[in-house]
Amino acid sequence: MHTASLLLSLLIGSLGVGYFIYGKRQSRGAALLSGGAMAVYPMFVSNVWVMLGLGAALAAAPFLLDF
Repeated sequence: MHTASLLLSLLIGSLGVGYFIYGKRQSRGAALLSGGAMAVYPMFVSNVWVMLGLGAALAAAPFLLDF
């Protein structure tokens, strides 16, 4: 595992936990699901560019979707 992928997975995972907590407290389904996905998917993706793209898409999802 490269240093970049390790640090990026730590950053995305912590952002995902924050989205998950926000979504649970505010009853926002999009933030809850996006945060859960962001906390889990870095364990399965090792390519830095794919991880960055998925992270950006999941971080933007609560702003684009509202349920």
